Amino acid sequence: MEKELDRNGYVSEEEGNTGTVKIADDVVAMIAGIAATEVDGVAAMAGNISHEFMSKVGVKNLKKGVKVDVIDKSVRVDLALIMEYGYNIPATSQKVQDKVKSAIENMTGLDVLDVNIRIAGVNMQKDR
Repeated sequence: MEKELDRNGYVSEEEGNTGTVKIADDVVAMIAGIAATEVDGVAAMAGNISHEFMSKVGVKNLKKGVKVDVIDKSVRVDLALIMEYGYNIPATSQKVQDKVKSAIENMTGLDVLDVNIRIAGVNMQKDR
């Protein structure tokens, strides 16, 4: 039996298990944010500093610029990205969609219906 948890997460209750697994929506958003920033050509999530900088200073808030809607066992993801100058936007966006979908499905078992991308800006600096 699987069910949604108060719009803040997803609960999986399967027969034969010794308990339940609760996955918060924020966790799904963080997975999406990390996966997106690992793609070459993505400078950062919009409204967020880069993944590299965040990992150096120990900050773990990569869910800004990410909106997830978890309904039953399915998820829809909306990402706002800042791209690096010189990268092909459609090709890079496709890589982000594939990587985010794969990361969420592999880590949570949820079915990703959509990964929608909004390009919020372009980083014009040559060095990050």
